[in-house]
Amino acid sequence: MKKTTKTKKVQVVKVKDFDSMTVSQVMEKEVQFVRIRTKGDVIASLMIEGFGAVPVVENGRKLAGIVSEHDLLAAVDDGHPLGAVSAKDIMTANPYSVRPETTLGTLVHVLRASDLVRVPVVNEKDTLIGIIARRDVLRTYLATGGRRQQ
Repeated sequence: MKKTTKTKKVQVVKVKDFDSMTVSQVMEKEVQFVRIRTKGDVIASLMIEGFGAVPVVENGRKLAGIVSEHDLLAAVDDGHPLGAVSAKDIMTANPYSVRPETTLGTLVHVLRASDLVRVPVVNEKDTLIGIIARRDVLRTYLATGGRRQQ
């Protein structure tokens, strides 16, 4: 049996500078998310696959919260078996999110002022449409040659 590897598609966008690029140009559109009732052990298994934080949605894809590795470890430390807690029990409700038109220059300030690693991207109805991570921002900075607004 031949093993195949999945490679991430990278969209190349020509821009004047890094700061004026928008989140929509860089965000990951295929977002791994969980529902309110998803159990902690299932969420932990997603984290093992490389996701440091997973958005929690309700009523379709309306953003309700986010579960981080920190949230899972806190549940373990408090003596809760991960199979017995749900996303709703351990998530950070009403998490910080950005809109697709947010500039990367603005996002860098937000990421620097917070401990956020991954930020959900929502539309005007708070529907989850993407996610952007610090590494996506850094990758884009390098791809633009570090050109900043004057």
